[in-house]
Amino acid sequence: MSPARPRRRGRLSLTVAAVATAALVTSGAAAAGPVAPAVADVSASSTFSAGRSTPSVDLGENVIVFDESMATADIESQANAIADAQVDNEMGTARWSLLFKPGTYGTAADPLQIRVGYYTEVAGLGASPADVVINGKIESYNRCLTADNCIALNTFWRSLSNLTLDISAEGQDGCRGTANFWAVSQAVSVRRLDVRADEGDPTFSLMDYCTNGPQYASGGFIADSRFGTVVNGSQQQWLTRNSVVDEWSNGVWNQVFSGVEGAPDDAGFPDPTYTTVDNTPVSREKPYLFVDSRGAYKVRVPQAQTESRGISWADGTTAGRSISLSDFYVASPGDSVKTINSQLARGKNLLLTPGVYDVDSSITVKRANTVVLGMGQATLTAVGGSTPLVVSDVPGIVVAGVTIDAGTEKSDVLLQVGSVRNGNGNGNSSSSWLRKITTPNPITLSDVYFRVGGPHVGKTDTAMRIDADGVLIDHTWVWRADHGVEGFTDGVNGDTDRWNTNTGTTGVVVTGDDVTATGLFVEHFQQRNLLWEGERGTVILFQNELPYDPPTQADWTQPDGTLGWPGYTVAADVETHTLFGAGVYVFNQNNPDIVTASGFSVPSTPGVQLNHVMTVNLNAGTVQHVVNDTGAQVDSSAPGVPSFVTVYPEP
Repeated sequence: MSPARPRRRGRLSLTVAAVATAALVTSGAAAAGPVAPAVADVSASSTFSAGRSTPSVDLGENVIVFDESMATADIESQANAIADAQVDNEMGTARWSLLFKPGTYGTAADPLQIRVGYYTEVAGLGASPADVVINGKIESYNRCLTADNCIALNTFWRSLSNLTLDISAEGQDGCRGTANFWAVSQAVSVRRLDVRADEGDPTFSLMDYCTNGPQYASGGFIADSRFGTVVNGSQQQWLTRNSVVDEWSNGVWNQVFSGVEGAPDDAGFPDPTYTTVDNTPVSREKPYLFVDSRGAYKVRVPQAQTESRGISWADGTTAGRSISLSDFYVASPGDSVKTINSQLARGKNLLLTPGVYDVDSSITVKRANTVVLGMGQATLTAVGGSTPLVVSDVPGIVVAGVTIDAGTEKSDVLLQVGSVRNGNGNGNSSSSWLRKITTPNPITLSDVYFRVGGPHVGKTDTAMRIDADGVLIDHTWVWRADHGVEGFTDGVNGDTDRWNTNTGTTGVVVTGDDVTATGLFVEHFQQRNLLWEGERGTVILFQNELPYDPPTQADWTQPDGTLGWPGYTVAADVETHTLFGAGVYVFNQNNPDIVTASGFSVPSTPGVQLNHVMTVNLNAGTVQHVVNDTGAQVDSSAPGVPSFVTVYPEP
């Protein structure tokens, strides 16, 4: 299956023949920007109590625990009712965690088939993925905006983890019968998944080619998982880290593999568009909830690794430590910040059960090795201009599975890691403790997402600041929303509403030294999307869309006269920095005449090296160069056709 080369969100669509070829054209109807219809939140207490397993601790009414004694039809009924309620509930407040106790679910003759909608986590509760076996499929399909416009460009905020899928069962559904469909885009992770199928069949498809319409998909993340054949299809960019694959079907713009056994050769880049890093320099798998042999709930916290490759559970339990749930404060959305901080100060870890938390002052994590784990896309919303989460510069803190929303009053920053350095610092190795590369214990952010606007107006100066050294960012999406409910218009013909109301100046600032990012997605900020000022930074996959909505060129011009801001900026005095696999996309929907000088701006020094980077026009706007003054212009004369730079600077 050859890749289509689609754009992402906005007013552009493709005419696709058999999902194999595509030509970029303009469309009169928004491809992915409409306000979703109102969807009532589903109450577990009223609808899903019957037949569910009761955990030994109260995890809230939006956590459903299944065990293998339950009938397959009952599990499907409960899970798919939630999926039906969430399929269009993109800007809603419902959050769900669907958990499977160790056991086997479904049979070859009667497979378990469930779907996953917005803000839903599906996970096994075993110590190993082998402890929970699903004979059947757990899937995410295209979202049909109209009958003939079905895409995955907005299928955000969902996850699948810690179980085995055997999809070779009978009774699968027609066109989708030979693969588990996982048609998704940003803020979606697959972790600790083992997928089996009949020999010769694909096991996992990252696009849904069985609905009408363009069938585009745009971005995602796999870690610590094992597959047979993966059908990439129309996925524009994807990161697979520390996994095993037998075969990967094809690429579009950026298909990046790090520490993956069976990863494709990237020697021919950009044909095909593969980027392969043999070993992941620094990694740590995300913490996960499990039930031990006595039925007690615990959280496993994997240890960090250096130069790692393959899955962490190949030889048994993932190396790390287990923490009893009694050592966590189990928070609910109604809890005050004062209560949460008091529990953290007493030495508790923090488990955020599913829901939206209004945060009017900072949740502050100060103790070394503290774990903050969100369930079911738990969301912290800034209130009164607060910084919802502050992480001290001490070793081993892990924040995972948390989404942070900007509020209607401007915040200086949404997540602060380490103490803010003077100016923007350029990293000065001022951490109070030493991280030894042989036994790392980094502050780690796993599946931590940001949203500026969408369900309501959002305002922030900066979404995430990393001022500590040695931090590991393992999959993040930092999004200034390009569509939503309040403060959003179509953004066409000079409309300035979104530009002036949904404000985010900078996406990510990194001043710390020795920071590693695996899976860094940053989009639509009004000046710098990424500003990297620390030394010895490493980024493996970066994806960016420049803002859609600058009203005029003057609004998108730097004070020194430079046209626009690059999507990726490394400060001029940085001496060492490495990037593998990156793309900056332009779709100046509001004013197609806007010009950006370059997609990437970095010092021209041998210690700063970019590998496999590109820019692409999505039918509006111009980027004159890929890196600095290197690389061909992209503009509306050739929409969807990237400009690639294989290595910068050239050796």
